[in-house]
Order: sequence, then C-alpha cells, then structure tokens
Amino acid sequence: MTSSRIHREFYRNGESHRSGADVSFQDILKLFGFRTIEIGRWVTSAEQQIAANLFFDALYDLCDILQVPEQVISLRGRLGLAFGKGGRQGVCAHYTPIKHEISLAKNAGAGSLAHEWFHAFDHYIGAKMFNGVPPSAFASAAYLHHQISYPHPLNLQLSNCFKHIMLAPSGNQPSDYFHRSKALDAQHQIFYYAKPEELCARAFESFVQDHPIKNAFLVQGTKTSNDASKGIYPMASHRKCVNEQFAAYFSQLGHAMGHFIQK
Repeated sequence: MTSSRIHREFYRNGESHRSGADVSFQDILKLFGFRTIEIGRWVTSAEQQIAANLFFDALYDLCDILQVPEQVISLRGRLGLAFGKGGRQGVCAHYTPIKHEISLAKNAGAGSLAHEWFHAFDHYIGAKMFNGVPPSAFASAAYLHHQISYPHPLNLQLSNCFKHIMLAPSGNQPSDYFHRSKALDAQHQIFYYAKPEELCARAFESFVQDHPIKNAFLVQGTKTSNDASKGIYPMASHRKCVNEQFAAYFSQLGHAMGHFIQK
C-alpha cells in the first residue's frame, strides 16, 4: 500500500512546543481557539495523527515568527481549519471567505499553510481596517482601490506593507513584482497572479520562509522552485524591504494583542 505524502519528513528547526509528544486536532482547537477543525472522511487515523503534529508545530512556528499569541493565528476564534476535506481538483489548498476556513488537501497541501493563513488574515482585517467595505473585501485590495482606513498606527503600518509590495518606491507606479505577475497572467490568459490578495499572500510566504525559523509544512518553494523561477515572489532588495515591513507590523500587532490579553 502506497503511503500518502503526509508521511514524508518535513524539515523544521523551531522550538519543540510539544516535546516530542503526539497531539490531537482537539488540542489545536483548544489552544489556538479555532472556530472549527474538520477532517475528511478519507483521512485515516494514522494520517490524522501525523497531520495534527504537523499543524501544531507549524502553527506554533508561525506564532514565533510573527511574535504573536495564539489568538492572532485563529483570528480571535473566527477562523476554521479543514484537512483532507472538500478538495478542489488541481488545488492543493484554499481559503474560503464565505466560510472563513482554510482547507489543505491531504496529499498536496504541505507548504501552503502560510499562504492561505495570510488570505484569511487579509480578509479578516479588511472590514476592521477600512470604512464601508463589503464583508467579502480583502484589506490588500481595499488599499489598492484607495479605500479610507480607520486612523490607527497598526493600520498605517499594514498600509506600508501593501505599499511596499505592490508599488514602486515612488509610490505612484506598480512595482516590478506586480509587472512580473501581470506578465505571467497575460501569458496564461488569466487574472490571478497580479491580484492584490495573491501578491500580498506570496510576499507573506517569502517573509515567513526567510525567517531563521524554518518549517517546510508551513511554507516552501519561494526561493528555489519552478514558481520562484518565474519571478512570482518578491526578489532581492525588494524582498528584504517587504520582509522588514511585515516584521514591523506583526511585532506591533503582537505587542498590542499581548496588552489586550493581559487586561
């Protein structure tokens, strides 16, 4: 019997938050405060155990990378997770805005968690950051469409992230990163890579993978992969600048949430 891809080894060097012990998805639900966690009917008990450990490690590594508490990762209980359930043909992972749910395929979702988590965060923060946007809005798209944000230092810093990702240093022309993504869309006759939410999710992936804490189940492929060779991730000095902006934002967010939780 052929093992599923979830059985492979995924490199990580982060802190041992579970000290080698097995955890369950119920533990993840409780510790992070996710709204729901759903497991597909074709996921075996052995696969479920492996996946629970992988998710646990990846989510705590993400906490450490972003310097935020668990409540940020679950978007204060709004976010749901699904594993090996309701997959789409040819899609290894996706975020469903109407359900506020990240879904990873059993055999192909590894390495996509950081990308999909940022989609969820981008969606969650949209209505909290901008006035009058619809519930389906992503903050990144609202920023690009010149929506007025609520005055707050965190909103200003996140706007700086979006600005450095999507605009050239002048601030009034698209970035080279956008132009590369637009060219790839034109090549494939689609509109996907140049969408604001996709540009920002891939930039976030790059930021996470560049961190000293490594986790291949959380993110992989932003440096050496077929996709990376196409230029669909920030590059060189632009990438470094975007990483600095994300680090500043999430550090501030984690500090603010730490004070909020202590009250």
